[in-house]
Amino acid sequence: MLHYETTGYTYNPIAFLHGIGGTSRYWKARVAPLETQHQLIFVDLLGFGKSPKPWTQYTVDRHVEELNRVLQKYESLTLVGHSFGAITALAFAARHPELVRNLVLISLPCFRNKESAVHYYSNLPPPDRYIMTNIAFAAVACVMTRRVLRGVLPYIIRDKPREIVQDLTQHTWRSYTSSVWDGMYHHDLFADAEHLNPDCSKLFLHGEHDRTAPLSGIQQLVANHPDWELRVLPGCDHHPLIRNPEWCLEGIRSVIGEQYADA
Repeated sequence: MLHYETTGYTYNPIAFLHGIGGTSRYWKARVAPLETQHQLIFVDLLGFGKSPKPWTQYTVDRHVEELNRVLQKYESLTLVGHSFGAITALAFAARHPELVRNLVLISLPCFRNKESAVHYYSNLPPPDRYIMTNIAFAAVACVMTRRVLRGVLPYIIRDKPREIVQDLTQHTWRSYTSSVWDGMYHHDLFADAEHLNPDCSKLFLHGEHDRTAPLSGIQQLVANHPDWELRVLPGCDHHPLIRNPEWCLEGIRSVIGEQYADA
C-alpha cells in the first residue's frame, strides 16, 4: 500500500500527486490553507518517499493501479498533480472517471511520443540533457545523489525549499529511471486525454519558461478542447507551486470552490 497522509476537513477530498524526485512534502506547507474546507490527501507515489520501492517496471498503469488502492474509497474527489504526478493524475482520471470530479494539472510534460521527448531533451544543456536521455547516466546520478551528496544537496540547490531538496534522495535509481522511460516516454498521454469524463473540470497551470515540460506541448493538448482552461505564470519555471503558491491556490479554488459551495 502506498504511504499517504490526510489532514483538514472531513469532506470535499483533494488528492495531491508529486513529480519524479518529489514526495508528499512538496505540497503540504503550500496548500495548507485549503484544509479549512477540504480533506487533503498527500500521496507518495510507488517508488518514492515513504512508499514501497519494489524492483518492477514503473509504468503509468502500475502507478495508477497502486494509487487506486488508496483513492477508491473516496467519492467525487479533486485530483491535483505536478509533473509526472500530473501524468499519473490524468491517467487515473481517464481510467476511473466516476471518482474524479475536478482535475488540476501543474507543469504537465506533454509529448506525442518517445522520439519527440528525447529530441526535445537532447537540446537541453548538461546535465539535464544526459539525465533525461541516457538511462545509465541517470542511474549513476541517482546513486551518487543518495550515497554521496545526500548531506550537502541543500547547500548545492539553493533555489528550492530545504525539505524538497532533501526529498530528492527518497527514491531508487530503478524507480526514477523506470518512471521516466517506462512511464513518461512509453505512455500515450494524448490517448488518456480523449477518455476523460466530459463532466470533469480540467485546469492546466504552467510556467512560461518551463524547460522540463515545454509550454508548447500543453498548448497543443489543450488546443482541441475549448472547455479546458490553461493558465500560464509569466517568467516561471517547472515549479509554479514553489515560485507562487498563491497563484496555484487561486487556480485550485477556482475549479472546486463554487461546486463544493453548492454540494
